[in-house]
Order: sequence, then structure tokens, then C-alpha cells
Amino acid sequence: MRIVDSHVHVWSAQRAEYPWLDDVPELPRDVELDEFWPDQAAAGVHEVVLVQAADNVEDTENMLRTARAHNQVAGVVAWVPLRDATAAAVLLDRWRDAPVVGIRHLVHRDADPDLLQHGSVHETLELLGERHLTFDVCAETPRLLGLVPALAVRHPRTTFVVDHLGKPPIRERGWEPWASLLAAAAEPPNVVAKLSGLDSAAAPGWTSADLAPYVDHALELFGPRRLMYGGDWPFALLASRNYRQVWDGMQGTIEVLEGEDRRAVLGDAARRVYGLRDSGQAAG
Repeated sequence: MRIVDSHVHVWSAQRAEYPWLDDVPELPRDVELDEFWPDQAAAGVHEVVLVQAADNVEDTENMLRTARAHNQVAGVVAWVPLRDATAAAVLLDRWRDAPVVGIRHLVHRDADPDLLQHGSVHETLELLGERHLTFDVCAETPRLLGLVPALAVRHPRTTFVVDHLGKPPIRERGWEPWASLLAAAAEPPNVVAKLSGLDSAAAPGWTSADLAPYVDHALELFGPRRLMYGGDWPFALLASRNYRQVWDGMQGTIEVLEGEDRRAVLGDAARRVYGLRDSGQAAG
């Protein structure tokens, strides 16, 4: 079984601006794949998908530089200016031969709360569908998660990836409105979700038992073939000691899965959704 961690950030403060790091000074300012790959490989991860961590081109260039240097990088979720489909197309043309598999924008941090409802953004989302690229949605608030169904229906050729399960209220042991909003988001067939970032949504000292009810709900709604494991590394350091804790914690929530279902969550779904290259080319 080839395991894909579908949510890994790589950044370098010398080359790109990451304003949100000002709010989390405990995180390292420069993170390269070589630092944490041994821990991932020890956990059984063979490939990674690097995910956008800043709304600028320089961040994407950081990831593409890393992808060129490391064959275990199977894909990159990049950034393009959502508000300008023409400029987005120019960038995508520039990266035509690069392993760009999807696009993300930090919509939960954007100053415009109505960003995803602008006509110009819809043009870009349509462009992504035409080019067989996904859109990772940082639907970390009830309002943003509530927008996902309409976006998916309006853009049926675009696959929408709900990052971090829409940030369930694990810390408060809450349920609604998250549970109903996730159910609505799961109805369109072109929506999938990531089992990622749950540790930082939980209280300190979290265990698999704290995460399990939320993962069970997602499995019931999406099924294992529309869910992808993601380590959310290194952001997970805000709530976990090391990568092994993140890995073991998530493994404890999917113990009921076997065979093809388990392989789907741990790699096959990411490979299908992101259209990753043949696994034999990306062995770690």
C-alpha cells in the first residue's frame, strides 16, 4: 500500500511572505522537506502533496522548487489570483509542465468575507474544472462550509476538497451546525474532504477517541473513497509533539477500515482526486 500525505506545507520566509505566521511564533519560519521526511517515511508515507500556505506566487514557487528536488513529491496544490481568471490562466500556463494538481486560496483569512460569491472567482473556478484541477476549500467557519454545496453544483467539472473536515468543534465536543453543514457539502459528488488538521481543532492532550466521532460522521457521509488522509504538517506542531503522534492519532480513527477502504483513505483517494502520476515514479 502506497500512502500519500495529502496536506504538507513547505515554506521559506526568505522567499515568500506568510503573514499568518505572526500569529503563531512557535512555528519555525523555514521548513523544508528534508527536515521532516525521515519521520514521514518512518510512519510509512511514500509520497506527499505539498499544499499552498500563502496567497502569493512565491509560495508556489517554493513548493515547485522542492518538487523538482525530491521525487517523493507527487503533486503541488498551488495558488493563483482567484479574482482574475486571466492572470490565473497565465500562471497555469507557466506551470503546465510542473506537478500542479490543484489550487487553494486561504479564503478563511481573506479580508473579503464574500470572496467565493464574486463572479470573477466563479470564472476562475470554472477554469480549474476545464484544466482538471481541484480547488481546496479552507471552509473553517460554518459560513464558508455552508457555501460549498452551491459552489459544487455551479461548477460540476471542478472537484472541491474540504480541508480539515471543515474544522469540526472537537475542542468543545460540539456537533451542530458542523455536522449538518458537512452533510450538505457531501451531497454533490464532486466534493471530497480531508482527514487533516483535526489535532489542532481538539483540546490539548487529545487522543484518537476525541477525533473518532467526527471521522465516523465523515466516513458515513463521504465514504472512504471521497476522504483523504492529510498530516497538516508542520502546522500540526501547534497541537502535537511530532509527526508520529499525528499519524498514530489518525490511524486510531480508521481502525474499522480494511483492504480497499483503508487504502483509499491513506492514498488511493488522493491519487484519484489529484490525478497523481504513477506511484512507481514517486517512491520515497
